[in-house]
Amino acid sequence: MAVGGLREIKKQRTRLALVDAALELFLDRGYENTTIDEIAAAADVSQRTFFRYFATKEDVVTGLITGSDSHLVERVRARPEGEPVLRALLAAVRELLELLELGDPAQLARMRRLHRVLEGNSCVVAAYLTRHAETSGRLAAELARRMGADRDDLRPRLLASIYLGALRVGFEDCACRRVLEPAEVAKRVEESVTLALGALREDWTCSSG
Repeated sequence: MAVGGLREIKKQRTRLALVDAALELFLDRGYENTTIDEIAAAADVSQRTFFRYFATKEDVVTGLITGSDSHLVERVRARPEGEPVLRALLAAVRELLELLELGDPAQLARMRRLHRVLEGNSCVVAAYLTRHAETSGRLAAELARRMGADRDDLRPRLLASIYLGALRVGFEDCACRRVLEPAEVAKRVEESVTLALGALREDWTCSSG
């Protein structure tokens, strides 16, 4: 393997070690009572190394969720031009969920711990919502392009919010019900998105021109 590839693997391992250490400390001591120095020490790295990966404690939490959201936006952008918008959105989420089914069970466990942290921390939730709004804006811009919508058209923003909201509801439902198997998580999340998008008419997303 090339040196660059090994370096990226090492960076990913360090990032995940910091995430796992932070989540464990947040659940054990509470978010407010945990310091960056403690997270770095638990991950066996320096404070300087922590700041290479995250700007704040909030970034450790919000980055996990918004990272997945960003991957989803990229998958929507990669869908064929001219594909009906609702079909493109469903196909994109199915591609993402297929990766989830084949992925590392540790990632699902990480996401469950993350939701437990979010449950009791309003400041972290506020930070997440800010990052989530940025992702929603990027998705809305892509949907507007595909729909031929002008800047005053509310439909792309509404559709982006409905889509990402359905995703969140699906994952939160799994967390509440303690659904652990990746295949079951994927099935439940797809059901949530399908129900939400199924309530919309296909022609609702057609060009406004």
